Amino acid sequence: MVTALRTRATLIGLVALLATLDCRADGVTPAAEIHTLLAEIYQETSGNSEGTLPDYIPALAEADPDQFAIAVVLADGQTIGVGDLDHEFAIMSAAKPFTAALVLRQSGRETIREKIGVEPTGAHFNSVAAIELHPDRSVNPMVNAGAMAAVSLLEGDDPEAQWGSLLGWYQQLAGAELAVIDGVYQSVQKTGERNKAMAVLLHSYGRLYGEPEAVRDIYNRQSSVGVTTAQLAMMGAVLANGGVHPVSGETLLAPDLVSGVLALMTMAGLYDGAGAWAWEVGLPAKSGVGGGIVAVVPGRLAIAAFSPRLDEQGNSVRAQLAIRQFASRMRLGLFGPVVPPDRH
Repeated sequence: MVTALRTRATLIGLVALLATLDCRADGVTPAAEIHTLLAEIYQETSGNSEGTLPDYIPALAEADPDQFAIAVVLADGQTIGVGDLDHEFAIMSAAKPFTAALVLRQSGRETIREKIGVEPTGAHFNSVAAIELHPDRSVNPMVNAGAMAAVSLLEGDDPEAQWGSLLGWYQQLAGAELAVIDGVYQSVQKTGERNKAMAVLLHSYGRLYGEPEAVRDIYNRQSSVGVTTAQLAMMGAVLANGGVHPVSGETLLAPDLVSGVLALMTMAGLYDGAGAWAWEVGLPAKSGVGGGIVAVVPGRLAIAAFSPRLDEQGNSVRAQLAIRQFASRMRLGLFGPVVPPDRH
């Protein structure tokens, strides 16, 4: 059994073995080494109490702020995790890249670019002003306005058919039965006045492709889908695996569509904190105010982390720290070495 005394140099030296998962002479697999590293990161990060709960969504304000989990899914489908792995939380905006992926699969890359846009807004994720300031209006499917436009582009004869196809798609990606957390859904339905305003404004500009309230309802349902940290990591692993589900082996998304989703995540996945995330971590990622973040290492793995306390941009503080620590110690940044964060 691998002990906590094994050096980080050994852990880093095992990165080259991740693709094959060959056993060493002592019978210990790299997956076990990753578990040890995750446990260490969990211990170092769990004491951080920075951030606040999102009180503008009452159901999320009731979350236990000390819940915390980290999960990695490798390209062969192995899941490795620590913490509150069985806890189900609302996916919220971490659903956005997967909705965009379905629109890409149904309608192609140019539909996203022409009917929504791909540029980062440089504004808060629920900014109404961003719609007015940018000529393309909805601008990007990783922020609320663009995400509602993406929902309105889903195939289906009516809103229920659109929702059914979207939930089924999430379940394919997660490899699990998923359902809406009703308390969260009711909460966002009652409190989403800004989203209601954005939907109407987009519709007035011809950049929402359905009836505003019906679109907002599907959007709120997608945000309220419950996932575990491991399920979110599995969804990300489909992107890491070039569109092929790492467990079923089914091709769910063409490689050129995967690259589009990863580009969107890189530019706007952590909202107006996306630039700092690319600078410090260098991985495509998407956060949600439910406390989850999923990050993708193309060709290798996906990592998800969950903890409810958020920073000013709406991103989980602990989840960011955990993923950044993992990327740093495993040397996973796509642009080069990742600067390790201060330990808390």
